[in-house]
Amino acid sequence: MELKINIAAILVAVFVNFILGFIWYTVLFGKLWGKEMGYDPNVKAESKVMIKGMVFMVIGNFLFAWVLAHNIAAWQFVPGIKEMGNVPNILSSAIFTFLGFYFPGLLGATAWENRSWVLFGIDAGYNLLSLLVVSSILTCWV
Repeated sequence: MELKINIAAILVAVFVNFILGFIWYTVLFGKLWGKEMGYDPNVKAESKVMIKGMVFMVIGNFLFAWVLAHNIAAWQFVPGIKEMGNVPNILSSAIFTFLGFYFPGLLGATAWENRSWVLFGIDAGYNLLSLLVVSSILTCWV
């Protein structure tokens, strides 16, 4: 059996996830996130640092979408999964991935690194929304 991976869907998911991250961490929660991270709002990051961060974010977004696409494709071999429809498949892939891989790490960081619960909420919210959006693109783009 061959996994069907749509590279165009992955690339669109990378772009959409990048825009989502920009909106989430600037427009919606930028000031609060910066405060919780301990950043001085009067100090602007150097262009070199910003570019490096964006490059690594795109690489991370690609790996995230590529691995999630393989995960979603692998689940298509489970009997009855296709009959469930797109919405249950999107929710399953996003929520179970979040609960199994993101949520435990965020809890650990909050407990062991003395991070705030506000920061936990911002990061958890972004990760869950990102999973839902990318899962939607990868599942619906056939």
